[in-house]
Amino acid sequence: MTNFSKLIKELLKPLPKNDYPALDTFTFLSCWIGFALDKSIVSMRDLCSRMVLQGINVNLSTFSKASKIRETSPFEKVIVELNKRLVAKKGIENARALFPIDSTIISLTSKLLWSQGWHQVKLFSGLNSITTEVVGILIHFGQGHDSKEGGKTIEAIPVNGVGAMDRGFASNQRITELLESSDKHFVLRVKNNISLEMLENGKCKLGKDKRQIEVRVVAFCDLESQTEFRLATDLPLEGEGAVSNEEVAEIYIQRWQIELLWKFLKMHLKLDNLITKNENGIRLQIYSCIIAYLILQLIDIEEGFGKSLLDKLRYLQSFMCQHISYVHWFRRIVYSI
Repeated sequence: MTNFSKLIKELLKPLPKNDYPALDTFTFLSCWIGFALDKSIVSMRDLCSRMVLQGINVNLSTFSKASKIRETSPFEKVIVELNKRLVAKKGIENARALFPIDSTIISLTSKLLWSQGWHQVKLFSGLNSITTEVVGILIHFGQGHDSKEGGKTIEAIPVNGVGAMDRGFASNQRITELLESSDKHFVLRVKNNISLEMLENGKCKLGKDKRQIEVRVVAFCDLESQTEFRLATDLPLEGEGAVSNEEVAEIYIQRWQIELLWKFLKMHLKLDNLITKNENGIRLQIYSCIIAYLILQLIDIEEGFGKSLLDKLRYLQSFMCQHISYVHWFRRIVYSI
């Protein structure tokens, strides 16, 4: 079992404690993770006020400035370390992992950001079904289309894994690139109005003229919504590793797991409550939400308290109340003998 205190100590103890005179990296990152996990804090002012009232000098102006100029690398390193631990805990060598990929939109309400032409930020990532890693993270400010901006996330499909994507990622060029990859697979929904020509070898020709490509296409219908789905895939229908049409459809249905990730981040880890008004601060908060999510994936609690991520979050919340805040709790964990 992965103990929360042990995990926090190993993650945060290597962070610098005296690299900045007013707000060191250890305290800064602790504050951001604490904000994501603590449901009783709703603003940057709440966060700083609680710290000051309980003996940790976190000035609101200093914290705001730090969020604007500090590097994101410490947050990114923590995410990498958490993902490594998930692989070590849950990974199965050579298993065919499902890798749902998608983006979620976070609305920007700040007039300052609107004046720069930014009305939204898009978070792209994929979710490994075996290890529950969140990888291929890309934060994009603006209206960029998924098929154009999601390349980094698609590249993160694990070896032997199957990337499951919605039609927002579909383009003939993208499918051509995916077909050239021999160690990764894909199931990609294509638009219903795209030109489709059946071939005798069981595959189809998608598109027209020079952009036409040959690929296996599986079609099925959702009777409840009366919607047709066309799925392009490189998974073989016959031979070694064959995947039936029904299994291809099921893989696409499981793409919904990435939507559940977005739902959890927004409902329980405050992804939809951005408390900074600058690009760097928003990146830090998004990374903090992902760190909190990965921590919840890693830790174990007593079976009688439940197994879901929400059960774990409520369990931590009950203990946090005894320690004033997560930042105070982290300090006691890290500095205790």
